[in-house]
Amino acid sequence: MSKQVLIIEDNTDIRENIVEILELADFNVLQASNGKAGVDLAIKNKPDIILCDIMMPDLDGYGVLYMLNKKPETATIPFIFLTAKAERVDLRKGMEMGADDYLTKPFDDIELLNAIETRLKKKVVQESFYSNPLEKLNSLLSKNNGLAELKRIVTERKSRQFKKNQIIYYDGDKGNGLYIILSGKIKTIKLAEDGRELMTGIHAVDDYLGVNAMLANEPYADTATAMEDSQLCLIPKEQLDEMINQYPDVARTFINILANDVRDKEEQLLHLAYNSVRKRMAEALLRLHKQNDTSEGFKISREDLAAMTGMATETVSRTLTDFKDEGLIEKKGSLVTVLDEIRIAKMKN
Repeated sequence: MSKQVLIIEDNTDIRENIVEILELADFNVLQASNGKAGVDLAIKNKPDIILCDIMMPDLDGYGVLYMLNKKPETATIPFIFLTAKAERVDLRKGMEMGADDYLTKPFDDIELLNAIETRLKKKVVQESFYSNPLEKLNSLLSKNNGLAELKRIVTERKSRQFKKNQIIYYDGDKGNGLYIILSGKIKTIKLAEDGRELMTGIHAVDDYLGVNAMLANEPYADTATAMEDSQLCLIPKEQLDEMINQYPDVARTFINILANDVRDKEEQLLHLAYNSVRKRMAEALLRLHKQNDTSEGFKISREDLAAMTGMATETVSRTLTDFKDEGLIEKKGSLVTVLDEIRIAKMKN
């Protein structure tokens, strides 16, 4: 069966040329001459891949990508930007928003076809790799009907890739479902009134995002950002609501997760309120060390450590230098390795 490609390009000559090339290569092609029409076609047809120009009137390529990322049914479609050479400086914005690749105009037939084939193959590999149920979820799932049904939904889920520094959702966004982390790391942040960031958590593989928003039927209460390239699965809220109403065991599972999260947040607030700078740093380093579970260390920026510990970045730098001089840690750039876990643990008690 032929793969379907959507091309969104306001230049008629370029668009028709691409359509001709793709049809000769046996692709089924949809075309739109502006961003708004492209979004409508994508939502209606759910193509296998999208090619989109950046500079267009009314709704540009960034707007198209933003609109499609907001909808679970189109967020996983591979997305390739088409850009002129002069616009390449702006590409970082597009890649951080979640674009998979870009082609610089003018490009030849082989470049176009290779880019499409590469992205389609990568999507097949990703879907195959993440089709197995999560191990941690398996440990939660018993023979209860509701949890077995949840297991089936997760097994059949679609996953989405987020690039480093890409936003998963913003504080105040409508809670559209529950995210499960399949790979990578996600940080959640809240902004104080003075503009400073407070990190409410670092979440790793098999963790859940958005449980409180889902259960309370409220918007997300923080902003979630990928700390590294990550893969997440979204279970739509409507599907979860139906299961929670039908199966009490599913509701109990998520209430337990939420209760543990509340307890962790309370402990974090107590540390921030009453612990010294050194104790806060010790607690944060131990938490990151145990979360990564490796002797090779972990990567974290000064800014993220500052948000995690409630310190200024200058204080973070001084404290890390002190810890390094005392032989507690090794630090090379953003890579931190805990050398003396026992002494650090004593500091936080």
